Amino acid sequence: MLRAPLSCRGHVTSSAFSGLVRQRWGTLRGHWLRPERWCVQAPCGPRRRNNAVHPLWKDPASSPGGTRPSPINIRWRDSVYDPRLQPLSVSYDAASCLHVWNTGYLLQVEFDDSTDWSGISGGPLENPYRLKQFHFHWGAVDEWGSEHTVEDHAYPAELHLVHWNAVKYQNYREAATGEHGLAVIGVFLKLGARHEALQELLEVLPDIKHKDSRAALGPFQPSCLLPTCRDYWTYPGSLTTPPLSESVTWIIYKKPIEVAQDQLAAFRTLLFSALGEKEEAMVNNYRPLQPLMKRKVRSSFQTPEDGPAA
Repeated sequence: MLRAPLSCRGHVTSSAFSGLVRQRWGTLRGHWLRPERWCVQAPCGPRRRNNAVHPLWKDPASSPGGTRPSPINIRWRDSVYDPRLQPLSVSYDAASCLHVWNTGYLLQVEFDDSTDWSGISGGPLENPYRLKQFHFHWGAVDEWGSEHTVEDHAYPAELHLVHWNAVKYQNYREAATGEHGLAVIGVFLKLGARHEALQELLEVLPDIKHKDSRAALGPFQPSCLLPTCRDYWTYPGSLTTPPLSESVTWIIYKKPIEVAQDQLAAFRTLLFSALGEKEEAMVNNYRPLQPLMKRKVRSSFQTPEDGPAA
């Protein structure tokens, strides 16, 4: 059932995933497990770092090597202000939204990427990039769930908006494994006021409770999910889901968006399991933190505001 378009103040100018997971790791089996890091929107500690993680990350193939894996812990001392970084230009067409689906690991919203109607440019990017999809990562409880952390601080959830370089590549599949192929915007979610734009999406979740289920999502404006403050960090990294290609320019907004506690809880009503299988709650669907190695994290802003985004 298509839904009416959602108005948004401050508007600014995939099935392939499941196949890759099955090909490299087999059918996912999620568990309500203790995370590999322990955070309470406060410094992460080693208390649970060596405990069990999601089965996706137990296989040696989940650590393929390389020099620019993601996600990372962003530290002020590791970031360098780059005055050449311009504001990121964001222009999304709500009508290009296709559907929302349960991938068996994520909640994902797909977009029509056959045109340049929805995309980003500027910032650290040399070319315009088209929006392919956005998805979320979250924890079993409100104290953790984000993939990236800031000064060892974790957030309850993280939104990723995935774009591909339509100038250099013919399609998303080619771009996903190619140099400068993808650009992903990361947005942290924190507990606070109810987020009305997010609520429209959450109302569809009962229709996609089980793995591989899909539902129509009428015109939806992704820019409503972006923070008002557009300061960001950027660094060269990788996908955090299979195939883990090191093809991503990450753009992480400094400030989080606020969501209500019951909205975070709604994510956890989804299941890793398919209809007819033993029910397994979809939680802790984030990749463990990866080393920064010799990479440089650049920032578009000059002065930190007394620590991590609050």
